Amino acid sequence: MNEKVILFTAGLAFIITVVLSPIFIPFLRRLKFGQSIREEGPKSHQKKSGTPTMGGLMILISLSVATLVVSDIFFERTAQTYLLLFVTVGYGLLGFIDDFIKVVMKRNLGLTSKQKLAGQLLIALVFYFFFQRHGISTVVAIPGTDYSFDLGVAYVLLIIFMLVGGSNAVNLTDGLDGLLAGTAAIAFGAYAVLAWNQGQYDIAIFSVAVVGAVLGFLVFNAHPAKVFMGDTGSLALGGAIVAVAILTKLEILLAIIGGVFVIETLSVIIQVISFKTTGKRVFRMSPLHHHYELIGWSEWRVVVTFWAVGLLFAILGIYIEVWV
Repeated sequence: MNEKVILFTAGLAFIITVVLSPIFIPFLRRLKFGQSIREEGPKSHQKKSGTPTMGGLMILISLSVATLVVSDIFFERTAQTYLLLFVTVGYGLLGFIDDFIKVVMKRNLGLTSKQKLAGQLLIALVFYFFFQRHGISTVVAIPGTDYSFDLGVAYVLLIIFMLVGGSNAVNLTDGLDGLLAGTAAIAFGAYAVLAWNQGQYDIAIFSVAVVGAVLGFLVFNAHPAKVFMGDTGSLALGGAIVAVAILTKLEILLAIIGGVFVIETLSVIIQVISFKTTGKRVFRMSPLHHHYELIGWSEWRVVVTFWAVGLLFAILGIYIEVWV
């Protein structure tokens, strides 16, 4: 397999998204699938109310089609391909239900936290079941060292922690036009490089299909956004990046490559702990991207800065794995 296959996969996913978007966006608008904006959010976001959401459906369709078409043409599909698609579509379906409740049933908070957690746990457990059946290693390596340890049966706890925590972390990052699409493209691009370096071409193909799909989506999601991906897209991307990290056996490296997602999550945790213990807020608002908005940064400046930080994290992750 050569680099042309990678470019073909990314290009196919990109084109599918770009072609679908002008069809889907008016359709979502006619169905009145518009985003409701929280009153406690930044005031500048109120003008975004009514922007079509659930655009993550376009990402799911394009990455799935590109992955299946390319794997069918150039190599035999593997169990890992199906595992990746299962987690991605599974979390996407969970996000779709959440979006549907918010938009159609007019319950702004969507699924309850317990309902969402139950869905996330179920998908994680099914993933572990098939993971175990195919005899994938439960050894975890420490990036940049020769040290590793075998978790054995306890690996299921790592899978649950990563899939639940990772999908929520990526979901928190989806707060500004183009923010998640750009940072996700960078993170998946890094894992595509590492999977290719390992000779795991099926995972590399899936990863670049995601890159192409989210870049195609970014054409319509960049500021000012014509469509939002919603939880349909953000939960799917969160589940997908974690599944890729697990199947490439680069679990811990995700904390570096997905550094932006980690920082966004930590900002929420710090804010909640600080307010509950001292009554004071560390940030103007969390997640962190809202803090920078409220201190006067333009939305586009925040997004581009976070993309740059994400790129630095991705380069660092590749450097640690390949050259250290």
